[in-house]
Amino acid sequence: MSTSEALIHPSAIIAPGAQLDSSVRVGPYSVIGEHVRIGAGSSVGAHCVIEGHTTIGENNRIFQFNSLGAIPQDKKYAGEPCELIIGNNNTIREFCTFNIGSPTGGAVTKIGDDNWIMAYVHLAHDCQVGSHTIFANNSQLAGHVVVDDWVILGGFTVVHQFVRIGAHAMTAMCALLFADVPPFVMAQGQPAAARSMNFEGLRRRGFDAEAISRVKQMHKLLYRSELGLAQALEQIQALNTNGASHADVSLMSEFLSQVDAKRGIVR
Repeated sequence: MSTSEALIHPSAIIAPGAQLDSSVRVGPYSVIGEHVRIGAGSSVGAHCVIEGHTTIGENNRIFQFNSLGAIPQDKKYAGEPCELIIGNNNTIREFCTFNIGSPTGGAVTKIGDDNWIMAYVHLAHDCQVGSHTIFANNSQLAGHVVVDDWVILGGFTVVHQFVRIGAHAMTAMCALLFADVPPFVMAQGQPAAARSMNFEGLRRRGFDAEAISRVKQMHKLLYRSELGLAQALEQIQALNTNGASHADVSLMSEFLSQVDAKRGIVR
């Protein structure tokens, strides 16, 4: 018996075309489809189904009872070869469902690196998830949702289709998102409203006092003034003065400049 065979439980079903690194572990009764690729150091628990055109990077830990790469829950889908791409060093806990993309949404559902995804999370077709995020149990993302780096979703957060959640944002338990959440914002409620900025999270990630002061200024412009979104954006952009370009200001400016006028931001 080869080393790779010893790491795959005899009850697991691996399609002949699947490409698994020799170091990949596969637990009992899991099924790995024909077009699946799994990188070095990754493990798949018992009773998982990984199918479709799914690529999984290195050092991912996929717990038991996950469904990854199934076709989208989109009645327009007609069998096109869309993809699910998962990066490196992710933890995916039990009973998660990640669907492949759809032809009308870029054809790819994508997850970055070093994400901590807890049980019963759903990622619908064409979702784009960055890196270093935390999704607590039962977070549910509809199609085409974008989640930027360092976002934390509280348990039972529900996100409407096409919503974007900016970097370092955070939601409370049971938040219901119908509008975009700008970077750094903490949102709570049904529907969710902006409550504050994620200052403690920023400190833990090394933001200095000057950067946090700028984040406070941006919060006041967005939520404590009577400015419209376009006017607030102008004043936020003005925080980059005298040739200085602050990453936090640029992050917020870029995000706000792309907000859909009909969807808007959480208020």
